[in-house]
Amino acid sequence: MRTETKNISTEGRHVSPNFITEIIDGDLQQGRSPKVVTRFPPEPNGYLHIGHAKSIALNFGLALDYRGECNLRFDDTNPETESLEYVEAIKRDVQWLGFQWTRECYASDYFERLFECAVQLIREGAAYVDSLSEEEIGTYRGTITEPGRPSPYRDRSVTENLDLFARMRKGEFPSGAHVLRAKIDLRSPNMKLRDPVLYRIVHAPHYRTGNAWCIYPLYDFAHPLSDAIESISHSICTLEFENNRAIYDWLLENLRGKCGLPASPRPYQYEFARLNLDYTILSKRKLIKLVDDGHVKGWDDPRMPTIAGLRRRGVTPEAIREFANRIGVAKANSRVDIATFESAIRDNLNYRAPRVLAVLRPMKVVLTNFAEQTVEELQAPYWPHDVPNEGSRAVPFSRELYIERDDFLEHPPKGFYRLIPGGRVRLRHAYVIRCDDIVKDAAGNLVELRCTYDPATLGRPPAGGPVKGTIHWVSAHHGVRAEMRLYDRLFSVADPEAGAGDVSGSLNPGSLTVVEGYVEPSVLHDPPELRYQFERLGYFWRDPVDANPQRLVFNRIVSLRDSWAKREGRGSV
Repeated sequence: MRTETKNISTEGRHVSPNFITEIIDGDLQQGRSPKVVTRFPPEPNGYLHIGHAKSIALNFGLALDYRGECNLRFDDTNPETESLEYVEAIKRDVQWLGFQWTRECYASDYFERLFECAVQLIREGAAYVDSLSEEEIGTYRGTITEPGRPSPYRDRSVTENLDLFARMRKGEFPSGAHVLRAKIDLRSPNMKLRDPVLYRIVHAPHYRTGNAWCIYPLYDFAHPLSDAIESISHSICTLEFENNRAIYDWLLENLRGKCGLPASPRPYQYEFARLNLDYTILSKRKLIKLVDDGHVKGWDDPRMPTIAGLRRRGVTPEAIREFANRIGVAKANSRVDIATFESAIRDNLNYRAPRVLAVLRPMKVVLTNFAEQTVEELQAPYWPHDVPNEGSRAVPFSRELYIERDDFLEHPPKGFYRLIPGGRVRLRHAYVIRCDDIVKDAAGNLVELRCTYDPATLGRPPAGGPVKGTIHWVSAHHGVRAEMRLYDRLFSVADPEAGAGDVSGSLNPGSLTVVEGYVEPSVLHDPPELRYQFERLGYFWRDPVDANPQRLVFNRIVSLRDSWAKREGRGSV
């Protein structure tokens, strides 16, 4: 039995130097931060995807590099979309990626403290209960070129606001009847500062607090205060929250040292570019729709960009972390070629995946000069000479073989160096064979090749001169039948979200091809989690859900080269 050879980096840093590490270095040198404390704060309303993996690697990696702490905090302030299922999935994904949080936190644990902070703002005249509808609030807020107008409820007295907010908490009003807004600046060029909503009424049970609450804080209120409660030093967000930083700072400056919050040091928010990956969507809402509409087979469908989908496909956590490190941390948004991700996967698997023989679309070959009932055990190495790993296995060689159907052409074009009528090829780790005859059925379909092998060519060049082609094969009587799931990119266009319509119109119809093939019998003795390179075909592993000892199912993790490069005129990776 063999196991994977791990390719673990020996470099000391988890995060390559970037503008955030420069900020942290300065804060530590000047004493602004006694310790680096970061957090990864997902909302448990869906499964994590590859974009979250970039943030996970950054936040946890910084904590490791600076010997600090990183909390896993669930931003669970929307009871209508969140569930324990997503919480458990997120925890599983973070740990699978190789990270462990210092503290497991929930915004819902802070509901009472957050309520007290809201009351403090009301008492200071910095917040008010507004009874406008959501649509009216948007109208009163103005536009980029026009300042906002004060709500007719903006000048309610502190006493009235405290009474209304207390009654909101008691559940006296229906959902949407009132909101709590901060009183900031209706003329601010930053629309986020035009009296942002802090609390809203939602009559829905929360997965953790049940029906204890019917008012819930919005992200802009819960996020900075949760950071302060947890003594976060560097609150790292993606660029879409850049304008929200003004509310973050306003709240922390107005509430520092009050309602149980520390006066100093306070957290500061920094933004980095989110991951925009070609041929992929990273919108939870759109991913949910793909699942709900049946375009994919659940959140762990191997075509999905979710961590669960990538894990089931066979991508390693090391490859994902290496990808995050390669793309780096930038200040400006840009698109990343998915070939960069696929290259990171190949580079990782090249040194950990033993080579074995498999055939996806079998064509039968009969060696007419090989004795019937005879089986020869050929020794084949698991690794090419340029990979510093060792080991070999016995591969059965018999009279009847399977080769890849695409490795034979009756009427080949110029430059085709595989098997042709009258032509010769070498079988990988075995002999040179010559095609002498072809057998067709009554409909004219090719069903069998009749060949002869040269017994003097095992490990030696043939007497008739070298052959240009080498192809893979398996013994027809010893090969193990297996379902092969050939996964490709889920979308056929680089930016499926470019249009205004449904992204399902950009789905790649060839994102999954299922074929019945054969793999050499040595795999039956291997642990099920072992990843392989099927020679000339790609990297594969057994599907962890559907495969079992009685039924082998292999997922293609990634092909051996970028098959999209040629069709896009980029050359191959």
